[in-house]
Amino acid sequence: MNKDVKNQVFLFLLDVVETAKILWWKFFNWLAVISWGYLIFVSFLAMIIGGLLGLGSLPPLLVFGSFMIKSLAGGKRKAEIAANDAASRANLEALERRLLEAEMATLQAQIEPHFLFNTLALIGQLIETDPDQAAIVHGHLIKYLRAALPQIRESGQSKLSQQLELSRAYLNIMQARMQERLTYDITCPSELASHVFPSMMIPTLVENAIKHGLEPKTDGGHIQITVRKGENEIVVEVSDNGI
Repeated sequence: MNKDVKNQVFLFLLDVVETAKILWWKFFNWLAVISWGYLIFVSFLAMIIGGLLGLGSLPPLLVFGSFMIKSLAGGKRKAEIAANDAASRANLEALERRLLEAEMATLQAQIEPHFLFNTLALIGQLIETDPDQAAIVHGHLIKYLRAALPQIRESGQSKLSQQLELSRAYLNIMQARMQERLTYDITCPSELASHVFPSMMIPTLVENAIKHGLEPKTDGGHIQITVRKGENEIVVEVSDNGI
């Protein structure tokens, strides 16, 4: 046998092996996805056809091998599905977290400038009409900035206690503007205060409650911030009795 013939035979054998590998994995994946009921039905037909063709013990061996492979392939398939589901959930949670942070950053960028300008304008007016009250509002603004600036630098995460402190400073400033038209109450169990919480979320909800609920109402109203522990999460409710 010359060298060219040997090379052709070698290449042919490689093609056979490669084709066998492809067929094997197709068969393996097919067994992984079909139901047990369908496999039993196909095996029953194979046993009948094998008996009619006189194939002896070959059909039972093939059926037994298929059941063994199905057990292995099914486990592999379940593991792959579980891994894919876990990866999908992780990616979805990461995407939702980034989306929430982006939304909060956008809201924060909208709230901060006009709130600061309005507060500074209020302090300027009070300096002329009520210097003592101007000093009080100035103190609330300092507390607000001390609570807000570290959270801005920390990019999206803070403690619940910091969020409530920030909300309290914000509400005190708004009380100076709205006077008797705004009252508020904050309720939070002490054991929940140290939990991590998204930055600027509670102040944003409070700002929306005042803007859309209390300010349009002649008599104003009450803001209630309630923190409680749910089954697997911390529940924060910001409610008002406005319009």
